[in-house]
Amino acid sequence: MKFSLFLQMERYDADKPHHELLAELVELVQIAEAGGFETVWIGEHHAMEFTIGPNPLSFLSYLAPLTKNIRLGAGTFIAPFWHPVKLASEAAMVDVMSGGRLEFGIARGAYQYEFDRMLGGKPAAEGGKYLREMVPALKQLWQGNYAHEGECWNFPVSTAVPKPQQQDGLPMWVAARDPDSHNFAVKNGCNVMVTPLFKGDHEVGDLMDKFETACANNPEVPRPKIMCLRHTFVHEEEGGWKVGVDGIRRWYSYFQGWARNNQTPENGFCKPISEEELNEMEGFDPETLRKNVVVGTPDEVVERLKYYQNLGLDEYSFWSDNSLSHEEKKKSLQLFIDKVVPAFQ
Repeated sequence: MKFSLFLQMERYDADKPHHELLAELVELVQIAEAGGFETVWIGEHHAMEFTIGPNPLSFLSYLAPLTKNIRLGAGTFIAPFWHPVKLASEAAMVDVMSGGRLEFGIARGAYQYEFDRMLGGKPAAEGGKYLREMVPALKQLWQGNYAHEGECWNFPVSTAVPKPQQQDGLPMWVAARDPDSHNFAVKNGCNVMVTPLFKGDHEVGDLMDKFETACANNPEVPRPKIMCLRHTFVHEEEGGWKVGVDGIRRWYSYFQGWARNNQTPENGFCKPISEEELNEMEGFDPETLRKNVVVGTPDEVVERLKYYQNLGLDEYSFWSDNSLSHEEKKKSLQLFIDKVVPAFQ
């Protein structure tokens, strides 16, 4: 099982300058690379200080000369917010700039807040049709001449300029949750990325079952990879789990503030829901969250990840977004590298 790092620039108040957040992000990526991580993943979000990611390619092109071997993953592009020709060409350019290290993740999008601003208020639930039309179009554009007539886009003969450096094209990953999205990804030769968010291992098992079913439904397609993204916090101090759980709970209080889409943001900031509201939601009391997300001592985390490996996961992604300080994030990541990763080598 391979390991990767998923992270964003998290900003919770205006006192923290963006350039400091960027420097901290780079340091975490370089620590992950030194620790033998396979990939770093950075996502796309708009007009949200909570998760800063206006264009994953900006981050990845910035990281390319600051790293040597770690693969650079977009996790993920939001399909409805891009034109296929533009995305195909820009992604190929970053693949060339990075020496063929780009991993291409794509999703349908989730926050209605973003669809209100980026797509004229169209329902986020309609994002799937853009994804399903985008993926095969990109594959064709990376190959050569291609004209497209579809529901979402229409364009005459075009091609990606430049072409990807990777000879077989860019490795594509689709964020999947429901059976249809798993089946679409596998049928189209894409790897699959899943996240149980705050839910427990029963959800991981359910997502793996959907993936295995999709593979069985498409026996003519070579088995793709599957990656699981999980909130992860490693500690050694007795009672140290509370630090990680408190940080993740705070993260979800902001997540819910954005997801409910019932506020007018102030310069990119939304207020979190109250602790009382969070406590009323299933799965967010500290003990349940401790059990569900990957928080624990190195030995506890190794045991948990061995279970995931036995389920058939190809890649485990250490999700560092948790509202904690940079020093806490570094400490947790280094413990993971020093005392968890060796158990899988």
